[in-house]
Amino acid sequence: MNRIEINPAICSGKPVIRGTRIMVRSILGMIAGGYAADQIVESYPELSREDVMAAVEYAATVVDDVQVIGS
Repeated sequence: MNRIEINPAICSGKPVIRGTRIMVRSILGMIAGGYAADQIVESYPELSREDVMAAVEYAATVVDDVQVIGS
């Protein structure tokens, strides 16, 4: 996941694709809206398909790390 950067000086510390100000949540929002990886790259030419996949992998890792406490 070296394509993902978290830096308090960039986008208030939200995860972004390294070297850009494109937030992981923006990519995930596009995927949720039905965009394919190629369409996302077309919308953000500075991204690669690998960047899009890294955003998905990052989200999967974060979700996997969350602990849910039942009531």
